[in-house]
Amino acid sequence: MKPWLALLPLCLAACSSLPTPAERRQLAETLAAQHAWQALDIAGERLTLRAWLPAKAAAADELTIYIEGDGLAWLSSSQPSADPTPREPLALRLALAQPAGNAAYLARPCQYVSSPGCRQADWTEGRFAADLVAATNLAVDRLKQRFSARRLTLVGYSGGAAIAALVAARRDDVGRLVSVAGNLDHRAWTTLQRISPLAGSLNPVDAAGRLAAIPQRHFVGGKDRIVPAAVAESYVRSGAAKPASITVIEDFDHHCCWAARWPELWRMR
Repeated sequence: MKPWLALLPLCLAACSSLPTPAERRQLAETLAAQHAWQALDIAGERLTLRAWLPAKAAAADELTIYIEGDGLAWLSSSQPSADPTPREPLALRLALAQPAGNAAYLARPCQYVSSPGCRQADWTEGRFAADLVAATNLAVDRLKQRFSARRLTLVGYSGGAAIAALVAARRDDVGRLVSVAGNLDHRAWTTLQRISPLAGSLNPVDAAGRLAAIPQRHFVGGKDRIVPAAVAESYVRSGAAKPASITVIEDFDHHCCWAARWPELWRMR
């Protein structure tokens, strides 16, 4: 199979009435400003990652970091996007909806920023590559320092769940791992969707031994056809989490209605 097929389901869902990169950036900036959040660019060895966080936040032991999904990876079934900034920053909406405690948002590499180090593979077949996990882990370090936090909750939406899990497997300060419509086993996902494997990407199930000790909650939409419940179930079968960690919300899909219900779901985490 051709590599572009790996993103065809997401592309078909995302490519109608496409906003420009500037419009996509403006949406996130407007949402953040409405809640008095400010941008922070975190530079790594090759990539710069964009974060948003409250302009005024008191130091606290606990910090929840929300990691964005894969964004706009493809413009069509044969044309990768030149800018993976998401049309709809759902993980940002989740972060802004958190009802209590400190929260911060972390975009994926090459979203919202122009970085000379960006490569097309960073948002296509190599989106969960080791160097991207390392860059995200560094950004998590910086956010933790910024809030003087001691313990972290990592929340990943869609493909951001894989990154959250892979980062959690590298750390000893993650007290909870949460996924929302998360792609927690991309081999199961590509097999299920009959699409090409994500060559060059790490897979959370291969870190099952390190993840099993972390308390987890995985929210799945009962109507999600992009990342269906079978993906989270495959992750659980690997031993990475307990079966009871999966919570299916029957009337939700991949996009609706996570942000609207997040204050309630956050308390279930």
